Amino acid sequence: MNKKMRMGFDIDGTVTDPNTFIPYLNKHFKKNLTLDHLIEYDLTSILGITEEQFWDWMGQFEGTIYSEAPIAMNAKQILHEWDKQHDLIYITARRKYLTSITHQWFTEKQLPFDHIELVGKHDKLDAIKEHRIDIFFEDKHDNAVAIAEEFQIPVILLDTPYNRLPAPELVIRATNWLEAKAWVEKWLAEQALQRQ
Repeated sequence: MNKKMRMGFDIDGTVTDPNTFIPYLNKHFKKNLTLDHLIEYDLTSILGITEEQFWDWMGQFEGTIYSEAPIAMNAKQILHEWDKQHDLIYITARRKYLTSITHQWFTEKQLPFDHIELVGKHDKLDAIKEHRIDIFFEDKHDNAVAIAEEFQIPVILLDTPYNRLPAPELVIRATNWLEAKAWVEKWLAEQALQRQ
């Protein structure tokens, strides 16, 4: 019998398609960006705006963007498979006022979850400790590294142009959800063997 794992997931750029923000950025800032242009997580230098201007824009549009966000390819069926055997805990940097929009999105998209936590900042370490996460899925490079090093757990880093810096061994780069699933299934089998 496999042990029930506590799987942790970031939402934006991980469960949602990493392209989600691009049409909105292009429209508002009159750009022609593609995902390949986003070579760093901080968009202010790419857009040529201040942090204040960026957060003003986010304040206006993030609710709409999050409620309309498409799911990353293959994520939904894989999450449903894992939901049968494991706890699915979502830990996001989204601000608390977006709680109902976030829950509504999960309901509309019919995505399984055991818990959703909006921490309102990029540092997720306290939440990961509190929920005793066994494996985490992330798209932000420094988060992935910090989580892997702090808790000595595998972190699946879903590959994007903005997270391609080198990473330690416990950060596993996956180009898509199918590749992530293949790694995780192998890891789950190894964990089961170790417990025998």
